[in-house]
Amino acid sequence: MSVIATPSYFRSGSETLFGWLHQPPAALRTDAGLVICKPFGYEAICAHGSLRAFADACAAIGVTVLRFDYAGTGDSSGAEGSADQIAQWCEDIRAAIEALRRMSAVKRVALLGMRLGALLASQVASRSGAAALIAVAPVTNGRRYVRELRAYQATAQATPAQSAVEPQGGVLEVTGFSLSAASVASLMRTDLLAATMPAAPRALILDRSDLPGAKPWADALHGLGADVRYRSLPGYPDMVATPHAAQTPQAMISATVEWLTHWAGPAMPATPTLVPEPSMRLAAEDGFALTERAVFIDEQRTLFAIVTAPSAPAGPAMAGAGYGVVMLNGGATSHIGPNRMYVELARRWAARGYVVLRLDLAGLGDSATRPGRSGNEVYPPGAFDDIARAIEYLRGAYGVENITLAGLCAGAYHALRSATSGLPVNTVLLVNPLTFYWKQGSTLNDLQISEVVRNPGLYAERILVGKAWMRVLRGRVNLARVAMVLLRRAWLALDSSLRDLARLLHIRLPQDLGWDLQSLAARGVRIVFLFARGDGGADLLRVQGGSAVKAIGDRCRIHTIDGADHVFSQRAPRQQLLQLLSSELPR
Repeated sequence: MSVIATPSYFRSGSETLFGWLHQPPAALRTDAGLVICKPFGYEAICAHGSLRAFADACAAIGVTVLRFDYAGTGDSSGAEGSADQIAQWCEDIRAAIEALRRMSAVKRVALLGMRLGALLASQVASRSGAAALIAVAPVTNGRRYVRELRAYQATAQATPAQSAVEPQGGVLEVTGFSLSAASVASLMRTDLLAATMPAAPRALILDRSDLPGAKPWADALHGLGADVRYRSLPGYPDMVATPHAAQTPQAMISATVEWLTHWAGPAMPATPTLVPEPSMRLAAEDGFALTERAVFIDEQRTLFAIVTAPSAPAGPAMAGAGYGVVMLNGGATSHIGPNRMYVELARRWAARGYVVLRLDLAGLGDSATRPGRSGNEVYPPGAFDDIARAIEYLRGAYGVENITLAGLCAGAYHALRSATSGLPVNTVLLVNPLTFYWKQGSTLNDLQISEVVRNPGLYAERILVGKAWMRVLRGRVNLARVAMVLLRRAWLALDSSLRDLARLLHIRLPQDLGWDLQSLAARGVRIVFLFARGDGGADLLRVQGGSAVKAIGDRCRIHTIDGADHVFSQRAPRQQLLQLLSSELPR
């Protein structure tokens, strides 16, 4: 017996929300349900796999679980930063409760909220009839949370150009995600300790052990008559540090399962689950109708994707008629892409007639992990087969012939390697690749080739800076790593010259990027690189591609964007990136 996770869509006012219904084995099913309310922004990106683990673990004990995306986030409809998101998201939680009751006929519903999701769930619980509340590392004071977000954004700005970009109209932009002025104002008025009635009759509060701060709220709920259990547990920092290294908080999941087991009670006679068709209609800015569909592209239901396409067959006059795009995971982020940019691009391109498939490689996002693999692998060895299956699916289900592969960072790597391996690809859009030849068995903590080509210039800049020498004298600089970088950089320069000479003599050397690019161009494949200025991949292309890049000419186009970080978390350079990507689509 196993948990079955099914994608679904449901309405919340004028918006359509995307979610996953995690159904327990029929023999274990209780009359209890759980709605999972995710955190905001980058925390939600990092915690995606952990929320999925929470849902599966709770469903495995008989609780039917719905995890979902608020309006303007993830795969739901709507644009970010509009009106009062806090009020909208509270309405979305109420809609999710009703959707769970409608689809599974559960009689009792609990809410599980993480970080900002806990604050939202607490506000909704008392007014929606929720029977219980689970708060994971909860935000309890909105004003303090806003200060935290502003401080985080200030430290995250990497360049003076980024620091000069100020949000407009009171919008708070944090690591690529926005809160409107109305949302900020709403948060500034929110303090859970000021509540005059308990959020729910029963509550489990799982505080973070590194910086606990929810005990006063737990005491306040107890004083209001709620049955409250408070625990301070490890796991939060490792869950949200960075997507590729995110770890599920096993202690928090175990505590949740233990508490829910007692609350849910014994199994009940199974009730048929009614899950609607996993698709929704969208209207583009010009009113053009789109359909977004959640699909598994293989018979084993391993590979998950979202396909966005014109609702009616694209006419011959449309730019993208007969064209398909496969978008590949940007590192360990899910199919929504860093900063949700893949969602915006897919809907923009579908309005022009393209069919866009946003793929989760096996072990990433919402795709299953293959037997024998660890999951959350940024460069999985089976990526080529997954991408081949995506292309086959687009051609069979939608009849597209012209295929573009697009991706950021690791997604760019997989796009290029798939094209050079002979897949039927017409264009590759490559954003900030950090390597062109990944060695299986390596880790992201190993010395990367992009560091080798980029860091010598940084060392030269810092050699005259007094603070840098003080760090050396105090033993805070890894001199062995610096020496290794410099030695490998010298070797790369020599290697690049030798490869240029070999290509002139028509001798193909192993892992020759210049040769690979020339071969793609000879096949008629368009190659487009887009780099944030200063990103290591640009120097790597120059060194490893050598003279071949210039020799290819217009079939290998390179764009450089100022004021951007690696994942384009700032709005202005991100919009420039989206415009350039759109202009480079085949048509």
